This record gives sequence, C-alpha cells and structure tokens, in this order.
Amino acid sequence: MDTASSATNDGLVETIVVVGGGTAGWIAAARIAAANRNQANRITVKLVESAKIGTIGVGEGTWPTMRNTLAKIGLDEGDFIRRCDAAFKQGAQFVGWTDGTPGDAYYHPLNPPAGSTEIDLSSHWNDTQASDANRDFAHWADYQAGLCDAGLAPKSITTPQYAGHANYAYHLDAGKFATVLREHAVDRLGVDHIEGDVARVLVADDGDIDGVELSDGRIVRGDLFVDCTGFAALLIGGVYEIPFRRCNDVLFADRAIAMQVPHATPDDPIACHTIATAQDSGWVWDIGLWTRRGVGYVYSSAHVDDETAERTLRRYVGAAAEPLATRKINIDAGHRERFWERNCVAIGLSAGFVEPLEASALMLVEASTDAIADRIPRTRAAMDMAARQFNATFQHHWVRIIEFLKLHYALTKRTDTDFWRDHTAPSSLPDSLRERLAFWRDHPPAPGDFAHAREVFSWPSYQYVMHGMRFETSYPQIDAAAPAAATAAKWLRRSDKMGAELGRQLPRHRELLRAIREHGLPTI
Repeated sequence: MDTASSATNDGLVETIVVVGGGTAGWIAAARIAAANRNQANRITVKLVESAKIGTIGVGEGTWPTMRNTLAKIGLDEGDFIRRCDAAFKQGAQFVGWTDGTPGDAYYHPLNPPAGSTEIDLSSHWNDTQASDANRDFAHWADYQAGLCDAGLAPKSITTPQYAGHANYAYHLDAGKFATVLREHAVDRLGVDHIEGDVARVLVADDGDIDGVELSDGRIVRGDLFVDCTGFAALLIGGVYEIPFRRCNDVLFADRAIAMQVPHATPDDPIACHTIATAQDSGWVWDIGLWTRRGVGYVYSSAHVDDETAERTLRRYVGAAAEPLATRKINIDAGHRERFWERNCVAIGLSAGFVEPLEASALMLVEASTDAIADRIPRTRAAMDMAARQFNATFQHHWVRIIEFLKLHYALTKRTDTDFWRDHTAPSSLPDSLRERLAFWRDHPPAPGDFAHAREVFSWPSYQYVMHGMRFETSYPQIDAAAPAAATAAKWLRRSDKMGAELGRQLPRHRELLRAIREHGLPTI
C-alpha cells in the first residue's frame, strides 16, 4: 500500500475498477456495465485479472436469481447452457440428515408451497400427516419434488428463455462460466479487461484507494473499487484491514475435497436437483452436469482427518473414483465485519464464505452486485450513504444465512457421531435461531417473521427444512369446516393436478438438455 494524490474529477464516479476475475469478478463487471450502458454519462468499467491466479472453480450450484442476472446482462440462455455444460436445478434433496436410517430423505424445492400468496399450508400440515402418511411435506405442499423424483426438467424446448413450468436455477461448470462471462462482458458490454498482477495499492491522502499498480508498472486508477480477489482480500483486508468474523463455533465444516466424475455413459440420467448426503463428519454434494458430476465432501477437520475424508468421498463415488484426482479446499467460515469501506466494496470470497450447503455463495455475489449496479453512487459524497446501506443489508444477510444453514444441523436426530451430536449442542445455536425455533413450535414460519425487504432465505425455505426434518410442532387444529381448510384443499388439488399434467408433458432432464444443445431456446 502506498500513498498517492487523489485523482481530480470533482467527486464524480466515472470509473469502476473490479480487481479480480473468476465468477464473482465477471458477474460484477458484466452486471454493472449492463446496468448503465444506455445512460448518457456512461461509467467506465475495468477489470484487472491476474493470469497466474486460478479460481476456486467448484461453485457449481446457483439460486433462481441467476436467471434474472443472466437475462439482465443479455446472455442467451441456450448458449449459456451449451457453453457451461449447465443443467437445471429444481432444489436440493437432503439424504440422511434427520436420523440416518434407510429412506431418510427430504426435499427443499425451489417452488414455494402451493397458494403461498393466499394461504399458509404449514399450519394445515399437522392435520394431514396422519391421513397422508405416504407423503412428506414437500410432496404434499407442491408438485416440484415429484418432478425431481421422476427426473423431469422444469420446462420444455418450446418454453421461452428464462421461463419455466416450475421454478429453477442451474448447475454449471464454474470455470467455463467465468470464461463465458468474460467474453460477453468484454465483447458485448464494453468492459475493459486488463491482465496483470497487482503489485501494490495506491491510497490517496484522504484514505480512498486511488489505483492499483501492476507488476509491470502500469497503474489502473478508478473512483470505486470492487474487491473480487478471493480469499486474499487484497483491498478490503490488505488495505483497510476490516476484521473477519468467524462462525466456526456455529458451523464446524472447515474443509472440502472435490472430484469431477465423468458419466459412465452418454445417456446416464442427470439429477435435476442437488443431492446432499450426510456422512459421519459432514456431507457430500452431488451435482449433475452435461458431461460429468461434481462431487465433493464437506467436513470438519476437528472430527475427521483428511485421509479418512478422502476415503469417504471415494467410497461414495464407488469404483469410478479410483483413477480420479481430488482437490482440497480450506474453508474459513465467516464474513467481514464491513463489506464496503470508503471507496472499496468486497464481493465474493473476499467478503466471506461458508460451506456450500444451499448455494448461497453465488447468490450473495448476485445480490451484492445488484445493490451496486441498481444504485450506482454518482458522486463520492453519495458513496458513504450507499456504503452504510450496503453494510447494514449484508450484515443482515450473513446472519440469516448462517442461521438457516445451522437449522439443517440443529434439527437432526442423529447421535451416532460426535459431529452430529456437537451440532445440536445449545451453545452452538445462534440466539436468534433458538428463539425462532421456540416460537415456531406453536406458530409456523410466516412472512411477518422475515421483515427484511429481500430475504435470502424466507419462510418457505424454513418450512421445507423444518417439516422435512420432522420438527415437532403443536399448531392449533383447524376445523375441517373452516374457510381456511377449504382454501387449503383447493390449492392442494390444483397442485396435484398441475403435477400430474406436467408429469405427462415435461421431458426427461437429459432429453431437454440435448435438445437445447441442438436447437437452443426460443426468445421471449
């Protein structure tokens, strides 16, 4: 870090510099460039990327927000699917998390429960369980879990881009995705791509970052800097030394080991959901792409050593794992105390990271970028207020994400290993989660419990996990003659009818992906 004289531009924000590439950097650059491309006083967007530093490259799960992001930056959905070996994701299935017995599995689908804008089905669930014992909450409350069971896609080849018969996200090859984003940002959106290694950061007398000097002597100046330098956090950590708030007392996983598993045959079925399978000291993710599966074991080094963890992963994959290499990733679970300091804002791994249990990493990148792109501060004076709003919003998001991930562990009935027993210790539960669970024993999670304007995980997600893991509730019994009972029955009939119709109409997941690769998707 070196001191420099501040550039004179009368306080106007004219140039935004994204430092660091990868998925986070290129989403940020593309989204910001797309948001202001039609404005008269167009902001210049530059991205500085090292050719030497690789990316983590295993962030293969997304949230439905990715559809909006891709549409906003102008990517063709069919082209994206082809070039990123992408597949559709309709939710997550959690295997072995509740008690570990055979058949222990539940879904967190991306569709909300049926009729969610009119009625809360959760309060009717207790009355139904005895008479509908063959269906769990996800299958009872919506049709999407049934689509996943059947291996069906959420749309057909004639469905317009970014639209679907069921809510969906994507599984994708993160390395290929970064390449597609880079080409689109540079060629279509006018982002200035600068390759080079950051040698030092130039700081003005007033404390703002003035520019970054590259190893070859070039200086890249800007008015707002977006730190996408990953775990290195060169700006938010290296310059401003914003403390990192760890949450390893709540979430114990601090390691991951990943493997790319080719499909045995070109016609192997591709799961239309993430599969998260509990293990003795963590869990295995299993994500289907066009040519392969991305499989990895997330675990706690306090509960298992690396060698045993790798054996666990290979045993899960089976004989196909024998010749395959693995990649180890350290997880320092937590987040910065502040994300926007002066004229620097951290996005992606530089802001924080937790285990990839609910695909929150890329979702936070998108949410962070939206907050910048949709309200770009036009002057340095406006930047301080933008920073205060941004920090308050994302402090809230991080607290809630950690709470929601902990919910998956806190409700387990497993007592077979220290890992699962330790996760249910009252001392490991955030106070907010403990209070909510006490309240939710008598009142189902509802919109009023989530007052923030844009929650990352809201009441439907909590309901799916709580009921999926058989959280004990004592909701008041609803009179069968009450209007609410009739409304619930109406929506459940509609959901069952829709599920049956889609079961006959929708293609198999691999069949749709093959058709998209051959023909693309119609534009809206």
